[in-house]
This record gives sequence, C-alpha cells and structure tokens, in this order.
Amino acid sequence: MSLKIYGIAASRAIRPLWAAEELGLPYEHIKLHYNAPETKQRPYLDLNPNGTVPAMEDDGVAMFESLAMTLHLARKHGQGSLWPEGEGPQAQVLQWTLWAACEAEPPARQWFQHTQFLPQAQRDPALAQAGLRQAQDKVMLLDRVLAKQAYLVGDAFTVADLNVSAVLQRLPAIADGQAPHALAWHQRCFARAAAQRAFALRDAK
Repeated sequence: MSLKIYGIAASRAIRPLWAAEELGLPYEHIKLHYNAPETKQRPYLDLNPNGTVPAMEDDGVAMFESLAMTLHLARKHGQGSLWPEGEGPQAQVLQWTLWAACEAEPPARQWFQHTQFLPQAQRDPALAQAGLRQAQDKVMLLDRVLAKQAYLVGDAFTVADLNVSAVLQRLPAIADGQAPHALAWHQRCFARAAAQRAFALRDAK
C-alpha cells in the first residue's frame, strides 16, 4: 500500500493523519505548510487544484477534502471499527460528517480566526462573538445527543466521532464550562492513543 498525506499537522491534515493512526496504516507524511509556494504550483496542483492543504494519495487515488479522506480511509480499511457495519450506522457517519463540515466548522472557524488566527488589525470582535454564539449552539446540540449515548453512532468510537471532534478541536474553549456530556466525549476522543500520536506530529521536527 502507498499512502501519502500532504500538509503540516497544524492544519486540516491532522484529520487524515489521525485516521491513519487509528487504522495502523503505514504512510508517508509530507509536511507541506499551508503557505508554502509549492501549494500553488504543479505537481501539487494536480493533487489539490485548490492550492491548499491537505492532499492525499492512496494507491494512486488523489484526494483534497480532509473529511472525505477520513471517510475513504475508514471505509477502505476500518470495516467494523472506524467504519461501522450496517446501512443505518453508515448513514449516520455521513450525516455527522456533513454536519461537522456545514454546520459546526463555519462558526467555529469564524470565532477562531477573529480571536487568534488573523493578525490583530484584521480581527472583528463582532464577527468573533457571532461565531462563538453559533458554535456554542452546535456544542449544545452535541451535548443533548451525547447525554443519551457514549458516541455519535452508538456505543463505539467511529470516524464520525473523529471527524466531529477534529473539526471542533477547541470545543472546551467554545463550551466555556457548559455542555458536560459533549466535553466528556471530546476528552475521550482526544485521549485515544492514535489521537495522541497524530497531534504529537504538530511538535515533531
């Protein structure tokens, strides 16, 4: 098997890196920074025409959406574990992944950009506050779901949990002491050995 993941771990590349670690897959990590000029040039643009990171190659298949990468890896290599059995649970994995991308990430990203990521002069406190309020609504939705079950798709960790928790990496800061069930779930996800190995790549040279 030939698996290559492009992008530094301090980017959305953390998502397929975490999935690969969960699945015990051998992979090559190409630590391409999101601001690197190579991302705007060929041959990288043949992998990701957006000119962003991450990108992934898996046995000749090129991909450029991080959550699609995790779904692909889980479906291909994680049957019965990251990728649950049965049409119903699999449908829920897709549902939660799309929820993470469409509902949870935009406000969480807006809040993060206007509090930490952007240069101070470009930050807008009103946008930060609006993003935080919306992100908190999403976290409270999670809390209600996780009050009834340990994980998003039943009682076992799946790629749905990986995707949602990775998108909401900063859930503890967003929750601000609220949402105890979501906070406990988030802690369980990030305490996993594979998550620890993946996030340690952020500090690796």
